[in-house]
Amino acid sequence: MKKIKAAIFDFDGTVVDSMYVWTKIDEDFLKARGIEVTDEYTEKMRSMYFETAAAYTKEQYRLRESVEEIMQIWLDMAHKEYAENVSVKEGCPELIREMRDRGIRIGMATSNNPYLLRPCLENNQISDLFDIICYTSEVGMNKSNPDIYIYTAKKLGATPEECIVFEDIPEGIKSSSMAGMKTVAVYDKANTDCIDELESSADRFIYQYSEMLDEFTL
Repeated sequence: MKKIKAAIFDFDGTVVDSMYVWTKIDEDFLKARGIEVTDEYTEKMRSMYFETAAAYTKEQYRLRESVEEIMQIWLDMAHKEYAENVSVKEGCPELIREMRDRGIRIGMATSNNPYLLRPCLENNQISDLFDIICYTSEVGMNKSNPDIYIYTAKKLGATPEECIVFEDIPEGIKSSSMAGMKTVAVYDKANTDCIDELESSADRFIYQYSEMLDEFTL
């Protein structure tokens, strides 16, 4: 990594083990209302935006709460989970500290939001590891587009060619590669079905951060 000046990390599934959260919320939310979660419901929810998912849930189960109330209940449930139970991935803080010691600036590019992210960072005592945190809402584009990575790189004072990106989803790997950045795909239980795609798309695929600590090369 001789030419790397900045590292950009995704949050969910990359820095922290959090991909279970929304499945748990679906189950707990419906169970509290005497409703069993079906595979069909879970599958539909995966492809929906937050508000669309709330509207679908309200209509599907004829809930008394408004769409806005359902969204707030979900957010509050997620906030509690992120603040108390979501943990950082083993070896990630150590790698980031090693990078910082070598003069590499550290940024985060996430589709999450401060309401959930900040208390999780504080609970895991890693808030100080990131020079900047950027959100896809700031650029108005999801991670299928390179905008968030380019935006984060600029905030870090680095060109795309001077950046390395850590991601757990194919979309993030492909779009940051399109931007000219080096990429590391990070294993997560939620991405098991797309490991082949991640391995073929990224410059490197790792199961554990210790693999990067030991070698510190692409």
